Amino acid sequence: MMEASEPEPSPSDQDSPSPSSSSCGAPQAATPPLGVISEAAGELGPAIDAEAALRACREVLQQATLTRAEVDGGADPEGPAPGSVKSARRRQRRSPSRQSWLLRLFESKLFDVSMAISYLHRSKEPGVQAYIGNRLFSFGHAQVDFYLPQLLNMYIHMDEDVGDAIKPYVVHRCRQSISFSLRCAWLLGAYSSDMHISTQRHSRGTKLRKLILSDELKPAGSRARRDLLTLTAFCPPGGPEHGLSPSKRTHQRSKSDATVGVSLSSNLKRTASNPKVESSQDEPLRLAPQREFVKALLGIGQRLATLPTKEQKTQRLVSELSLLSHKLPARVWLPTAPRPHHVVRVPHTQAVVLNSKDKAPYLIYVEVLECDNFETSNVPVRIPENRIRSTRSVENLPDCGVAADQRAGGFSTVPNYDDDAWSTDDIGELQVELPEVHTSSGDNISQFSVDSSSSLESREPVFIAAGDIRRRLSEQLAQTPTTFRRDPEDPSAVALKEPWEEKVRRIREGSPYGHLPHWRLLSVIVKCGDDLRQELLASQVLQQLKSIWEQERVPLWIKPYEILVLSADSGMIEPVVNAVSLHQVKKQSQLSLLDYFLQEHGGAPTTEAFLSAQRGFVQSCAGYSLLCYLLQVKDRHNGNILLDAEGHIIHIDFGFILSSSPKNLGFETSAFKLTADFVDVMGGPDGDMFNYYRMLILQGLIAARKHMEKVLQIVEIMQQGNTHTHTHTHTPGAHLPPPPPGTQLPCFHGSSTMRALKERFHMSLTEEQLQLLVEQLVDGSMRSITTKLYDGFQYLTNGIM
Repeated sequence: MMEASEPEPSPSDQDSPSPSSSSCGAPQAATPPLGVISEAAGELGPAIDAEAALRACREVLQQATLTRAEVDGGADPEGPAPGSVKSARRRQRRSPSRQSWLLRLFESKLFDVSMAISYLHRSKEPGVQAYIGNRLFSFGHAQVDFYLPQLLNMYIHMDEDVGDAIKPYVVHRCRQSISFSLRCAWLLGAYSSDMHISTQRHSRGTKLRKLILSDELKPAGSRARRDLLTLTAFCPPGGPEHGLSPSKRTHQRSKSDATVGVSLSSNLKRTASNPKVESSQDEPLRLAPQREFVKALLGIGQRLATLPTKEQKTQRLVSELSLLSHKLPARVWLPTAPRPHHVVRVPHTQAVVLNSKDKAPYLIYVEVLECDNFETSNVPVRIPENRIRSTRSVENLPDCGVAADQRAGGFSTVPNYDDDAWSTDDIGELQVELPEVHTSSGDNISQFSVDSSSSLESREPVFIAAGDIRRRLSEQLAQTPTTFRRDPEDPSAVALKEPWEEKVRRIREGSPYGHLPHWRLLSVIVKCGDDLRQELLASQVLQQLKSIWEQERVPLWIKPYEILVLSADSGMIEPVVNAVSLHQVKKQSQLSLLDYFLQEHGGAPTTEAFLSAQRGFVQSCAGYSLLCYLLQVKDRHNGNILLDAEGHIIHIDFGFILSSSPKNLGFETSAFKLTADFVDVMGGPDGDMFNYYRMLILQGLIAARKHMEKVLQIVEIMQQGNTHTHTHTHTPGAHLPPPPPGTQLPCFHGSSTMRALKERFHMSLTEEQLQLLVEQLVDGSMRSITTKLYDGFQYLTNGIM
C-alpha cells in the first residue's frame, strides 16, 4: 500500500533542488527507465543528472500505480477478500488520482530530505521507494549526508525494495568521493557487526562494503590513472621502520619514505617503472593511505590501554606520535573536519590522554594545510623540523620548544612541484630552499619592509611590535587570572584550559609550516573500545533540535559536535575547544561554581561580563535540560558536563540514553540534572534568570512538538533491525521471513522505547498544561535526591568531584 504518515514539512528545509547541489553531469536526451540507473557498479555512468533522475522518478511512480494495486489486491491473505467493500476502497486509494496527488507533493517545494527519508522508511509501495531513491540525487550532499546512518541502516536491515532504491545513490557518491566511500564502509561495517558471522558474511551490507573497498568504484578515465601517480605514501609506525628510534631517523623525507608501500599487508611498492602498484582487490590504492592513517591512530589507542598509569600512557603516546609524524605530509586528512585539507604534522608533545577508568582515549592536535580538493591537490613538500621559520622575535624561540642551534634567519618557501615527483626515483633530491633574508639586527620583528636595512626611519615596524606587545598585555589582563596546575592523574586539564587562540598561536610559531597561508590547527579525540553508534544517534538528535530551535527563534543554546563511527568499538570525536569539565573546575579551583563564575567573569554579579556569561549559562542549561529529558540521558556526573569560556555548559558522552542506564539500574530518576550549584549561578530559585530558565524550557518544548516527526524518525529508523526490539515494516503476509539479526544498541532495550519517546513530547497537552508540567520537571530535578547520591557515588568510586 502507498499509505505512509506524512511528516510535518519544515519551512527551513524548503530549498528547491538545484543542479549545483546534486550530482553534476549532462542530462540524457531521452529519459531511460529506472533500470538504467542501476545498482551494478559497471552500469552506473560517470554522473547522473538531477533532472534525468526526476523524470525517471515520475515514470516509476506512474507505471507502478495500477499494476501494483492489482497484484496486492489478492496477495494479502490477511487483507479484505477480493470484491469486498474494503478491497474496493483499497483499490480506490491506489487510484491514479491519489498517485497524482502524491506526485504533486513529492515535486513541491515543501518536499525536503527529511520527508523523503520518512517516506522511504514507512512506505510499502516499491514505486514510491524507487521514486525516493532517485529523488535523493536532487538534494544537496550535506542534506543527505546527515541521514547517511539511517540510509545505510535501512539498506542493511530492510527489504530488497528499499535496498535497491538506496544503492544507486550510494554507489554514485562513492565514485565521486574517497571520503564518502570510507565513511560508508565504516558505517556499513559497524551496523553489520552484530550479525552472526555466517549471516554477516553474506549480508547485503557486507557485499556493498566489499564493493566500496574494491577498485570497482574508482573514478573512470584519466582521473583514476592520475590518482595512481598523485598518492603520497603513508606507512604507519609498526611497519618495517617501527623499531627505529627517532634519533636514528633522518628529519627529511627519504627515498624509501616516498616509495614504501601504503598497504603493509600487501607490501605495496611504487616506483617510476611500476606506477600501477600491485595490490589486493580489497585494498585499492586510492583508499589505502587514509585507511592506514586511521588504523595507525587506532593502534596507538589499543596499545595505550595496556599501560597501567596515566604518565606511562602519555609518554608512550608522545613517542608513538613522533614516529607517525615522520610519514607526514601525506594524502591523509581528519575525517571529522569540514573543509578539505592535507595533514602535514602532528605536534606530538601537545597530545594528552583523557580521563577514562578502563580505556585510553587521547586528544591530539593536527596541523593541516587546507586545499581545494584533497584527492587531486598537490601534497605539500615536507619541511624538516630543523628548518624552522623565523618567529616574530628571536626571544620567543625557546618558548616554542626550538633549540638555539635551530634558529633560522628567514622564512622557508615551498616551491611548486608536480605530483609525479612522488613516484620518481630521485625524490631524495627534492629539497626545501631557504632564501636569505637581509637582516640588520637580531630582532626579526623589524623585517617588515624591503628598505628596512639602511635607515632608522625604516624601523617603523618596531612601533607595530610595541603595539603588539601592548595588545598582548591587555588581553592577558582581560583574561581570567586562573590557570590550571599540572596534574599527573589528569594531564588533559592544563591542555584543555589553555585558550584555543593562544594554543594555535603557540603551535604555529613553533611549526615549520606555520608561515603558510592555508595552515590550520585541528584537534580530534581517538577512542578505542567504545561503541560510538549511540553517540552518533544522540548527535543527530542534537543537531536536529538545534535546527528546530533556530527556525522557531527560541534562544536555547546547545553545541553539536562531529562523531565519526569507525567500527562497533572505535571512532573519532570532534573536541569542544575552550571548555573544561565541571570536575576539573572544582578540583583545580577548589571553589563553588558561582565563585568560579565570579572569578572568571568580571568579579561581581553586576558586571557586564558576568551577566553575559550568566545568560549563556541559563540558555545552555535550559537547552541541555530539555535534551536530557527527551532522550533520557543518564550518567550525568560532572566529568561529562563541560563549561566553556563564555559560560555555556555542554553535555558530552551520550553512552546511556533512552532505555539504557549505567548497569541498567535506572538509578538517576530525575528528568535532568539541576544541582544547587546550577541554581546559584542563575541567581537562586526566586531570581529572574531562573524564571527565564523555566520559560526557555517551555518555549523549547513547544517548538520541538511542532517538529516531533523529524526527531522521531531519526531514532525510529536506527531501531530498525535491532535485536532487542524488532519492528517489522514489510507488508503483512503469510510467509514473512524472520526478522534479521540487527544492531545491539542498548538504548533500544525493551519494546516501549519509541512509544515513551513520543509520549515525552506531550502532544495532547495544552500550553497551559505544558507550563505546569515544566514547573513539575524543574522542581523535581532541583530537589532530586538521586542526583546527589549519584554524584557522591562517582566521587567515591572514580574521584569525580
